[in-house]
Amino acid sequence: MERRVSWTFLPGLVLNCSPQISASCITRITGGRLPGLRARYVLLIWLGIFVGSWMVYVHYSSYSELCRGHVCQVVICDQYHKGIISGSVCRDLCELNRVEWRACLSSAPGQQVYSGRWQDKEVTIKCGIQESFNPKAPRRELVLFDKPTRGTSIKEFREMTLGFLKANLGDLPSLPALVGQVLLVADFNKDSRVSLAEAKSVWALLQRNEFLLLLSLQEEHASQLLGYCGDLYVTEGTPHGSWHRAALPPTLRALLPSALHRAVQQWLSPAWPWRAKIAIGLLEFVEELFHGAYGSFYMCDTTLANVAYTATYDFKMADLQQVAPEATVRRFLQGRHCEQSSDCTYGRDCRAPCDRLMRQCKGDLIQPNLAKVCELLRDYLLPGAPANLGEELGKQLRTCATLSGLASQVEAHHSLVLSHLKTLLWKEISNTKYS
Repeated sequence: MERRVSWTFLPGLVLNCSPQISASCITRITGGRLPGLRARYVLLIWLGIFVGSWMVYVHYSSYSELCRGHVCQVVICDQYHKGIISGSVCRDLCELNRVEWRACLSSAPGQQVYSGRWQDKEVTIKCGIQESFNPKAPRRELVLFDKPTRGTSIKEFREMTLGFLKANLGDLPSLPALVGQVLLVADFNKDSRVSLAEAKSVWALLQRNEFLLLLSLQEEHASQLLGYCGDLYVTEGTPHGSWHRAALPPTLRALLPSALHRAVQQWLSPAWPWRAKIAIGLLEFVEELFHGAYGSFYMCDTTLANVAYTATYDFKMADLQQVAPEATVRRFLQGRHCEQSSDCTYGRDCRAPCDRLMRQCKGDLIQPNLAKVCELLRDYLLPGAPANLGEELGKQLRTCATLSGLASQVEAHHSLVLSHLKTLLWKEISNTKYS
């Protein structure tokens, strides 16, 4: 008598087959779908391998493109050993190897940014790289360090510097004081003279927008400049916390609904009173940009990723690369050919009106700094705000975010709205541990 074997596949489904399983039994077990199921599983596995490989490739190719600190160091040290440049960081960087490069923070290939350590301090290292046609031998042209030329007197260099600052900041009575500050930075060894290598280095640094801003703005809101070598410079380290940490990576952000993205941001952000304190610092920074000692400045990439704060929740601007002097923005936009307003854009969001009759951009911006900042603060401050404050805060932020008209024509209204916002927030957190 033939022995039967019971096969259990699903609860309630028991099939009896002989030990030598026949093709008809397999068909009964799988319902005739085994080849189809197998094909699906193979397809899913191969798809997973393909997607995973593609993500790894993109990650490492973008990393190698964005993170080339070793190239920066090679080029800078080559110029230092030739005596072309100098600076307070040069010896430690190129001879003693006392500058430690850590995590790559670069967001663009041309501007290398790394966290690091120097002189027992956590620092941020920044260096510019110009693209080369030969990726195996990247090298910046020596034109970067071509000025001033040999034989230039200190008086001539002072006049050069003053002319450069006038072109970029405007003809301001305060500029001679800023020239003096530039010369003090150039004389890093404090020997009361500026050598040709020192002059070449500080001149190259002045071409870096952020360096100019570090000299022009108060240290209260910007990172402190610690040293330099050529046009490589070192600032105090990344602040204790950063709104950038609450900003998800672009790849992940694209996959999430906007509501969920905002919820994640709020979850990663500090408690509301600390957020209010940071926001007050940001508003004070906007005020300084509008009424600074060295002219007005525009925020041309207004995102949370560029804003940071210290361990005590005092505001710090994490990245000044996209903060531009008014004179620079005007020079870029004025008379530029355009078909529509989007053609008149400096940076990411500094936009001027387009004169469609003349087909030329105008020099004044449509939206002031404060309006763009208030758009950020609506999403950052309103969730979790105290019940007695939410309605009034929302009203003031909406009014602020809709500020329009040319930036140069809204000064009175701008100052009034800013003052009301700061007062409202300070009243809520004053006389508490958060103040």
